[in-house]
Amino acid sequence: MNRRSPFLVTLTAFLLASCTAGPDFVKPDKPTSTGYTPEPLALQTNSAASPGGAAQTFVPEQDIPGEWWVLFQSPQLDALVRESLQANPDVDAAQAALRQARELYFAQQGSLFPSLSANGSGQQQLASPASQGQVGSAAMFGVTAASLNISYSPDVFGGVRRQVESREAAAENQRFQLEATYLTLSSNVVVAAINLASLQAQIKATQDIIAILNNSLTVVRRQFDLGGASRADVLAQEAALTQTQATLPPLQKQLAQQRNQLMRLVGRSPDQDRGESFDLAKLKLPQELPLSLPSSLVEQRPDVRAAEAQLRGASADIGVAVANQMPQFTITGLLGFTSGGISSLIVPGSGVWSLGLGIAQSVFDGGRLDSQRKAAIAAYERAAAQYRGVVLSAFQDVANALRAVQYDADTLRAQVAAEQTAAASLRLSEQQYQLGAVNYLILLNAQQTYQTAVINRLRAQAARYSDTAALFQALGGGWWNRNDVDPKSMGKPTRFALPPVQDIKLPRAGH
Repeated sequence: MNRRSPFLVTLTAFLLASCTAGPDFVKPDKPTSTGYTPEPLALQTNSAASPGGAAQTFVPEQDIPGEWWVLFQSPQLDALVRESLQANPDVDAAQAALRQARELYFAQQGSLFPSLSANGSGQQQLASPASQGQVGSAAMFGVTAASLNISYSPDVFGGVRRQVESREAAAENQRFQLEATYLTLSSNVVVAAINLASLQAQIKATQDIIAILNNSLTVVRRQFDLGGASRADVLAQEAALTQTQATLPPLQKQLAQQRNQLMRLVGRSPDQDRGESFDLAKLKLPQELPLSLPSSLVEQRPDVRAAEAQLRGASADIGVAVANQMPQFTITGLLGFTSGGISSLIVPGSGVWSLGLGIAQSVFDGGRLDSQRKAAIAAYERAAAQYRGVVLSAFQDVANALRAVQYDADTLRAQVAAEQTAAASLRLSEQQYQLGAVNYLILLNAQQTYQTAVINRLRAQAARYSDTAALFQALGGGWWNRNDVDPKSMGKPTRFALPPVQDIKLPRAGH
């Protein structure tokens, strides 16, 4: 057996005895709930005789398409969502954050490997005879050395592996933060387009009502001229007209601001508005809606998956803190040559080598390492509580969306009936007023009732589209059926690499 065998045997024993400090991560248990409402959910909503009034049916465990917004059957909406996913800077930021997290993960993986470095040096010295206690001329001599140095810290207690696990969890967290960005962005574009269509419809309805009030004012003035109406009737009609006209600028302001928001979402500045418009009557209301079980929801929601990744990282950090309390081992080695000049560098007798093992163990640190371990445990408990909170919020989002889909369908049904009644009442009041059968207050009240009913019906109609978008968002948006991650954002580890040539800046001559 050669003289290095005992060292190799010791090293092998260390590696074979390696363990991973701290707890192994266990995924949280899936929810046992089977629904989102205390009572059994009605699987079909009411319908209304209006655009956007179709009955919607919940289909349990139906898969969600990745591009769920195409269910509204609007090519223009589809184009805007696609544009936003390509041009919105929030997406670029999320992709860059994922690239950063992945590269940090790969960098941490490098700690599992030995570190090898090359060194070289050369010196030329002039020594005077007096400095050597001799008499004569000065002596010139050189010292040249070259070596390869290796350093390796065996991961005996798994601290480095836990650090790698923590970095991997951080990258996984960014992966789902990216999916959350895509989901939020696509949902916001859809809702912004729906709001745009609603405001345009409300402006059009208000303009129509203004026209009705103008016609009524003409009739009242004519009757006043003939003595069939009082001056008070004319003033009341003028007041009703001006009040309705006053509601138009706020709607126009909201419309302009909504357009500006939509431009921001699609990655344009306000002056790049191309005049896109949407018609509520032409949007198709999806009639089949997915309904995922709570146990599936925790796998579908990007925010829940991100919180789970944070929990996993916190678990790994406990292992890091525990391993830091254990002895730390370091293996170093050197192989090289040294001589009096380059020409004699690699000759017999000029070689040098060394091999060493270092062990370090903290004896007293004022409780620092133990407090760090306790802090890591507290961080894990915090992450566990945050995970439970995110899951509860996810359930709340779905429950809210389901209630909205259910009750807003009832609201639209009632608003359609109210508008039809108000329109019939207004027509009858106009006829009777012209015949002198009713007083002016009845006509004015009918006009105001109709105006309110039209606006409320339009808002209820838009709410059904927005509710549908909110449900798709609450259920996770089908990201698993899309390829949102740019392959460049995933990266790949590089074990042996020099800096890219373009990153090496050499000094120019004369500078």
